[in-house]
Amino acid sequence: MKIAILGTRGIPNNYGGFEQFAEYLSKGLGELGHEVCVYSSYDHPYQEEYWNRVKLIHKWSPDKYTGTLGQFIYLLCILDSRKRKFDIILQLGYTSSSVWGWLLPSRSLIVTNMDGLEWKRSKYGKNVQRFLKVAEKLAIRTSDFLISDSIGIQNYLRDIYKKDSKYIPYGTDIFKEPNPQAIDSINVHAYSYNLLIARIEPENSIETILDGVCSSSSDRLFLVVGNHAGNSFGRYLTQKYTEDKRIRFLGAIYSLEILNNLRYYSNLYFHGHTVGGTNPSLLEAMASNSLICAHNNEFNNSILGGDAFYFSTKLDVMKLMDSNIVKEFYSAFLGANLKKIERLYLWKKIIEDYDNYLLTILNR
Repeated sequence: MKIAILGTRGIPNNYGGFEQFAEYLSKGLGELGHEVCVYSSYDHPYQEEYWNRVKLIHKWSPDKYTGTLGQFIYLLCILDSRKRKFDIILQLGYTSSSVWGWLLPSRSLIVTNMDGLEWKRSKYGKNVQRFLKVAEKLAIRTSDFLISDSIGIQNYLRDIYKKDSKYIPYGTDIFKEPNPQAIDSINVHAYSYNLLIARIEPENSIETILDGVCSSSSDRLFLVVGNHAGNSFGRYLTQKYTEDKRIRFLGAIYSLEILNNLRYYSNLYFHGHTVGGTNPSLLEAMASNSLICAHNNEFNNSILGGDAFYFSTKLDVMKLMDSNIVKEFYSAFLGANLKKIERLYLWKKIIEDYDNYLLTILNR
């Protein structure tokens, strides 16, 4: 198959979840013998023509100048795709391309991974949220096939749009080589801290979690990993909690070795995502032996089940902190989540599922 992947800032990943997904999926499909192209931003740090057998097509993007709005201006990639005779165009998300969906090449099968409920994200203003609701409808209308990365999104598409979609979640690999020296640069000791890793955005419950930490009597260190200097909300949070010496903002960390070891050697790992499907950071936490405290919603519940603690309010977080939960006493939670990863979420399985599904729809 000749496959194009659209909708990310490009690979190798230096941004977020869809970029990481595109990196693993494109490499895996290429190793299975497919011809895979990934559209990347013109100013992506990696400027080579190929990365691990994957052809990179760099196109101009106004993200640097327009911020979030730049994600919606994706015309050049779609126009380029019309020239290349792809068998399948896999769109990751719909915010970047839905308004141009009518220009997608008719000779290619258009498959869209619908991501989460983008119009619910509180980082967007009301006008953008209204646009995203329309964009969601346009993406469904202009796609030949839909993929859901969570059961919750699959149910939503069926209930609201009467559309079937193929459920294929994100993937991860089990972290098997913990090394306490990897976190020496953070100046913390194993199991001495609680941890949160997320984009610094309101819908990730960061303020709720940190309010609960501040209200608690726990003296345990709390680490926050994410680009807090990159937006006004992050700067607001650092200012709000500047007096609480338990809370340390570490900024963005892209080293998987450091991130995996931070997760592995944390006491509690907080996952506050409220919007979206199978979140990569949650799978990575499960695969890194993290004891998870997750926001109580359908997306997180469908993955973790009873093998986690849950919170909805800052009072819930405070109670969890004051309970003095010690990770070593919850080996059953840790083991059950590792088994879920092995059974359902390993990258090898996810890539095979995509391969089988794309071949099936192409040969119908």
